[in-house]
Amino acid sequence: MEKLSADPKFTDIEENLKVIRNNIAEAAVKSGRQPSDIHFMAVTKTIQPVYINHALSCGIDLIGENRVQEFLEKAPELNLEGVSAHLIGHLQSNKAKKIVGKVDVIQSVDSLSIAKEIAKHANNAGIVQDVLCEINAGSEDSKFGFDPSAALENVIEISEVEGIRVRGLMCVAPIEEDKHKLLKIFQNIHDIFIDIGSKNIDNISMDILSMGMSGDYEEAILSGANLVRVGSAIFGPRIYTDRH
Repeated sequence: MEKLSADPKFTDIEENLKVIRNNIAEAAVKSGRQPSDIHFMAVTKTIQPVYINHALSCGIDLIGENRVQEFLEKAPELNLEGVSAHLIGHLQSNKAKKIVGKVDVIQSVDSLSIAKEIAKHANNAGIVQDVLCEINAGSEDSKFGFDPSAALENVIEISEVEGIRVRGLMCVAPIEEDKHKLLKIFQNIHDIFIDIGSKNIDNISMDILSMGMSGDYEEAILSGANLVRVGSAIFGPRIYTDRH
């Protein structure tokens, strides 16, 4: 334990968290909200449990994993009491059974077929699985998610599947150096989020808008996000191994 406690990465994580929390607070105030209105998710893809646990000990209470198998392997080693866990990566149909009921929210529902697969396993388990509908913010061929122009129709369709509950929207913005264009992209998703929420549709409770990652979370907050997903800005660059 002595070696671990002296690990310089622990200090880096602590300092990074301070910077990010300050940035979140400033962006929240600029957007007319309180810092406490913004949920700060630590994205743990490829991160060793020892470092995730250190972030948790520093007050992180929400984590996001991209891959089902990676989450299931690491979860027993994590101090998850009082911590929410979300799946944020693309979910394949054959992995749905393994993750339903194991995470609080599946953020990456990007088709009616995956919604039905999640619902099937939720119904079998006697639970209702909370989900977010993923919107392809930049209408990019390389990205998953519903096109913004059809978001309302798609979200309603998902909400009618028994066994899941739609809690909001998630998006991954295109890489965009022009901050003005980036803000417009995020604001468009926020407008969709507000529009859907205003319609008071059964089984849709638009209370989570998951937008923004390490490089653009401040712009996302300024545009109305209330959940940001931050990984490398906390833990440093990802280290990929053969396992991942």
